[in-house]
Amino acid sequence: MKPIKNILKYASTIAIAGSLASTAVADVNVAYFLEWATPNQVAKVEKTYDKVLGEKVNWINFGSGGAMTEAMLAGDIDISFSQGLAPFVNAVNANAPIKMVGIAVAYGAADDCIVSGKSGISKANAAELEGKSVAVPLNTMADFGFRMTMRHLGVDINKVTVVDQEPADGAVSLVDGAVAMACGYGENSLSKMKEAGKPMLTSAEKKAAGITSFDIISVTDKFAQEKPEALRRFLEVTHEANAEFAEDDSKIDVIASDAGLSVEKTEAQMDGFAFPTVDEQFEDYFGKDGRVATMLPFMGKMFATEAAPAKADYSTVVDTSFLK
Repeated sequence: MKPIKNILKYASTIAIAGSLASTAVADVNVAYFLEWATPNQVAKVEKTYDKVLGEKVNWINFGSGGAMTEAMLAGDIDISFSQGLAPFVNAVNANAPIKMVGIAVAYGAADDCIVSGKSGISKANAAELEGKSVAVPLNTMADFGFRMTMRHLGVDINKVTVVDQEPADGAVSLVDGAVAMACGYGENSLSKMKEAGKPMLTSAEKKAAGITSFDIISVTDKFAQEKPEALRRFLEVTHEANAEFAEDDSKIDVIASDAGLSVEKTEAQMDGFAFPTVDEQFEDYFGKDGRVATMLPFMGKMFATEAAPAKADYSTVVDTSFLK
């Protein structure tokens, strides 16, 4: 991978080449989350992506990974950054023309299920959630965490009334007492939830139960086919931003501002994040027995429906060639 300082040497050449194209070059549209602090937001704010790709990069925030998929299918989004594995697997089960091309972030407690302090429910009597309402943003990694937590605690989710709400709305419902538990992500939303309760499981308990998550970078087949070099450069900038932040986190205030968080909340959230290098991705995630090969079929079956059944082979929806 070329360092940013070397990549930038090519930026002006790329921009000139683009301006000489016979047809106008369309902008690159990238989906991302607010309240989700990642090192590449420095490159986003400083327009490094635009300089290196040689074209305007538009960043559009979404409330869920499912909404990202819908926008990709509509042709409004080219790249989804930090899309959850759950919405991705739902999309590919339905034969959506998108591919996983990289890992954005790994985490444990950045999504969580918070049980109301007034409910009297804890992990010791979690079965009392049966017959009660729980706010969950369906088909997201918070949904995956909810399902895994309930499985671990022996709760029959078919007896729980699940209310499909994005985290900010779920937080309001929990505080207002409309639900007994709310699951979500985003530091502001989780902080709001914790005003009314506490996590059903601690981070250590979740890890011991195998409830860990990672988000991906996904692209439309169309974009990957038509702009492979732009995609490679997008990934290069992203991973160089991760490397620079690992060496020097002095620009965390830039990340905080762009994520819509305080510096304190950004530090707390990022403390639970890991940003795998390219080498780590190939070794830990994309190998024959890596996390992707293990998790995709597992989650594919978990979220499968009659209309969107699990795939026999998920390797067809993963393309790591742009990382090389």
